Amino acid sequence: MILLKDILYRVTLESVVGNTAIAITDVHFDSRKASLNDVFVAIRGTQSDGHDYIEKAVAQGALAIICEEMPEQIVNGITYVKVADTSSALATIASNYYGNPSANLKLIGITGTNGKTTIASLLYQLFKKAGYKTGLLSTVKIMVDATEHKATHTTPDSLTINKYLAEMSAAGVEYCFMEVSSHGIHQKRTEGLHFEGGIFTNLSHDHLDYHETFAEYRDVKKKFFDELPKTAFALVNNDDKNGPVMVQNTKSKKVTYALKSYADYRAQILENQLSGLLLKVQDQEVWVKLIGSFNAYNLLAIFATAELLGLDQMEALQLLSELESVSGRFQYFISEGNVTAIVDYAHTPDALKNVLETINDIRTKNEELITVVGAGGDRDATKRPKMGNIASALSTKAIITSDNPRSENPEAIIEQIEAGVEPIHYKRILSITDRKQAIKTACQLANAGDIILIAGKGHETYQEINGERFDFDDYKIVQETLKQLNK
Repeated sequence: MILLKDILYRVTLESVVGNTAIAITDVHFDSRKASLNDVFVAIRGTQSDGHDYIEKAVAQGALAIICEEMPEQIVNGITYVKVADTSSALATIASNYYGNPSANLKLIGITGTNGKTTIASLLYQLFKKAGYKTGLLSTVKIMVDATEHKATHTTPDSLTINKYLAEMSAAGVEYCFMEVSSHGIHQKRTEGLHFEGGIFTNLSHDHLDYHETFAEYRDVKKKFFDELPKTAFALVNNDDKNGPVMVQNTKSKKVTYALKSYADYRAQILENQLSGLLLKVQDQEVWVKLIGSFNAYNLLAIFATAELLGLDQMEALQLLSELESVSGRFQYFISEGNVTAIVDYAHTPDALKNVLETINDIRTKNEELITVVGAGGDRDATKRPKMGNIASALSTKAIITSDNPRSENPEAIIEQIEAGVEPIHYKRILSITDRKQAIKTACQLANAGDIILIAGKGHETYQEINGERFDFDDYKIVQETLKQLNK
C-alpha cells in the first residue's frame, strides 16, 4: 500500500486541502488514464494545460490532485496539493512512487547536440560484452538488460523513466546509460534521479524552435551538470568551446576528453577508412569498426566512461574494438554493383557537415557523392538554409526532399532549404518532394564506385505527414532500389 504523503516526500508543498494519509493506486499526468484512487498531476504543457482537466480526472475516480493553482470547485473527499511547479513535483513523485530506483544502479546521462544515441547505445553494448547486466534509455530503444522496449522520446516522461529504472533494478541491472535531451532537462523529467555521471558531447545549432536562443539552449544543457552531486563525474568534450561552460558550476568531479587540445583523456586518428578507424587512445593503438572524426570523439568518451566506472584500461580498449555501429548512425552497405549507400540520422547542420566531411576524407574524389536530404516540419526552421548550403557545397549532387513534414507544406520546407544554396552550386541540386522518389533518383544516378548518403531520418521506420505515420525505412528502400536496378 502506498500513501500519498510517502510519494510527496521531498516535494515542496505550498498548501494542502484534504488528507495526505490516504492510500493511492497510481500516478498520472494524462487525465484520460486517471481512474479510481489515482493521483492526477496537472502539468502545463506546450499544447495543453492539465489544470483544464482536473474535473475530468476527479470524475474518473482520481483521489488526489497535484496542481499549481487550486481549482475554483473543491470536491469533498478529494485531496488537493498546491505546489510551485508540477513538472518538478511529478519528477520527485515518480521517483518516490517507484522506490527511487536510480539510487539502486549506476545511472549515466549523456547530453549534447550530436552523439547522444551512439554513446549511450555503445556504452550499453560495451558493458553487456563485459558481462554486466545493463540498461539503456535512448531515442532508438529502451533495454532492460536483454529485454527490448520501444522508445517514443529521446528522454521519456518522469513516470516512464522511473518505471523502466524500477524494472532494471528488479532485474539486477548494475549500469544504465541514458540520453538526456534539452527538452527533457527543461521539462524537469530528469529531476529526482541520482546520476553517477554525466557526459557532454558537443553543442551546435538545434531545437531553436523550442529554446528560442542558442544561449538558452546551452544554459538548459548546463543545468544538468549544475545539478550533478559531488559523488558523480562530469565528462566533457574539451575541444568544444562550450565544454568548460558546462562544468562552471558543477559540484561533481570534472574530467575532460579531446582530440585537439589538452585533456585527461586524449585520442589521435591514425587511419580513417570506410572499414574503420585506427586510433591512438591514451598512447595505446586500437582498431575500431566505426569511422569519422565524430565517432573518434564518441569512442573516446565511451572509453573514458568505462574507465571512470572501474573497467581496466586494456579490457576497455579490447571491448572498444568489438563495438558495432548503431542503427541509422552511419549505417552502410556496398551493393553488388559496388555502390556504397549510407543512411545517417544527421538532421542538424553540424551533424550533416560531419558526415559529409568524413565521406569526403575517405573517398578518392573519382566517384560521385550523391546526398538525399530534407528537414523536419514543425521544428527549428532557421537550420534549413544552412543544411541546403552544406549539402550542396560538400556533395557532387544534392537531392532536396521531404523528411517528416508533419503539419507543414513539404514544398515550403524544400524552398527554405534551397534558399541556403549558393549560386555556384545551383547546378548540383535537384528538388523532389516525394522522399521515396528522391531515393530512387539517387540510385538511378549512381554508378559503380559512387556513394549515396541518405540523411535525416536514420533509424526511423516511418514518415510523419499531417498527424499520420506511414511506414518508411530509408535503409530498406535504398537496398531494394539498388537491387531492382542491378546496381
